[in-house]
Amino acid sequence: MKILVIGSGGREHSLVWKLTQSPKASKIYCAPGNAGIGELAECVPLKAMDLEGLLAFALNEKIDLTFVGPEAPLVAGIVDLFNEAGLRIIGPKGGAAQIEGSKTFAKELMVKYRIPTAQYQVFTDREAAKNYIMEIGVPIVVKMDGLAAGKGVVVARDFKTALQAVDDFLPITNPHRSRLLIEEFLEGEEITVMAFSDGKTIKPMVWAQDHKRVYEGDLGPNTGGMGAYSPTGLESNQLEDTIYQKILLPTIKAMAQEQQPFKGILYAGLILTESGPKVLEYNARFGDPECQVVLPRLETDLVEITESILSESLDSVKISWKKQAAVCVIMASGGYPGDFSTGYPIKGLGKMPSQTLVFQAGTAKQGDQVVTSGGRVLGITGLGQTLEEATNNAYSGIDQIRFADRHFRMDIGWRALQRGREST
Repeated sequence: MKILVIGSGGREHSLVWKLTQSPKASKIYCAPGNAGIGELAECVPLKAMDLEGLLAFALNEKIDLTFVGPEAPLVAGIVDLFNEAGLRIIGPKGGAAQIEGSKTFAKELMVKYRIPTAQYQVFTDREAAKNYIMEIGVPIVVKMDGLAAGKGVVVARDFKTALQAVDDFLPITNPHRSRLLIEEFLEGEEITVMAFSDGKTIKPMVWAQDHKRVYEGDLGPNTGGMGAYSPTGLESNQLEDTIYQKILLPTIKAMAQEQQPFKGILYAGLILTESGPKVLEYNARFGDPECQVVLPRLETDLVEITESILSESLDSVKISWKKQAAVCVIMASGGYPGDFSTGYPIKGLGKMPSQTLVFQAGTAKQGDQVVTSGGRVLGITGLGQTLEEATNNAYSGIDQIRFADRHFRMDIGWRALQRGREST
C-alpha cells in the first residue's frame, strides 16, 4: 500500500513513524516532510496547502491512502477534492472541519445539542467587545474565531491583557471580515481526549495533557505546545464514561444530524470543572505534541484503524493501548512564539538513550547537516513504565542535543508527577 502523509511537523514525523510499523505499508511519502521524516519516507516538495499539486501527485503515483496532518488543508476542503477524484483520504470534509475552522460554528453546535461548554458571546465590533469585557470583568478568555496555529487564545487575568487581545484579534484594517469570541473563564485541569470516528462510531484514545505556555510554571504567551504527557493521572472509569456519553458521542451524532458527518480524528480539548467536564475547543486532527505521546502507546495497526474509518466499520476493530507512559518535551528556537532565527546546526541526533524517541519538526537538511528551520524544532519523547521514568528518558535525550539559542521547559509533566506523589 502506498501512503501519503501531508505536513511537515513533529506530528507528521510521529505519524510516519507509526505507519512504517504497519505490514500493509509498502511505500510512504510525505509532503513536504522534514529532515527527520526523510529518513523514514520519501519527501515530496509540495506544500500542505498546494491542494491541486497534492491531488496530481496522488493520482500520478496511485496513492492508496492519504493521511492529513495539519488543519489548514482540511478546512480548505482537501478531503472533498480527493474524494471527488476517487482517492481514499483520512480526515473530515471541509464542512465538518469547520468544527475547528470556526469557533463560532463549534460553539453554536454545542449550544444547540447541549454539549457542555463555557458561556460565550461573539463580536465583530471592537468597542462592543471591550464594553462587554468591562461589564463582566476578568479573568476572561478571548479567542480568535478562525485558525491561528494554536496561538489564537488569550486567557486574560487583567483588563489590559483582555483589551489588547481584542485589538489584536479584530484589526482595524479588516474590521468586517473578522470576529472573536469572549468566553467565561473556567477553573480546572485541562486534558486532551482524541478519538477515532467513522461518522457513526467514535472510539476514544488514551488521554494526554499538554503545556501550551512557553515558560516554566505555565507562564508567558501561548504556543502551539511546549510538551505533553500520557497518561495524565486524572483518568477514572466514571470520568471516561461521562466524557464519552456527554461529549464525544453527542458531538458525532450532532455532526451527522447537521449533515456534516465527521470522519477522521476528533480532538476534544476539555476542562474538568467542579460541575463536570466541558469542551474548550475541538480540532479536526491529531494534536501536536499530543500525537507524539499517544501514538507511541498505540498497539493496534494504525492502517487497520484507518481502513475501518473509511469503510465505516470502526465498531468492529478492537483498539489496544500499551500501559507505558510517554512524555514529550519540545525543543524550540529561542524567541518562539515571537521572532526567532533559524539555520543553526543541530548536534547530537545520533543514537538516543533507550526508550527515547526524537520527532523532528522545524528541521531541514543543509548539505549533510540537519539545521533548525522553525519555531518548534524537535519533540523528544521518553517512554517508561512510570511517568517519572518516561520524563527522565525524555530529558536524557535532550541532554544529548545541542543547537544555538535552544529553548525548552524543564517542568513538562510536573503536574502529573506532583499528583502522583500526593496520592502515595
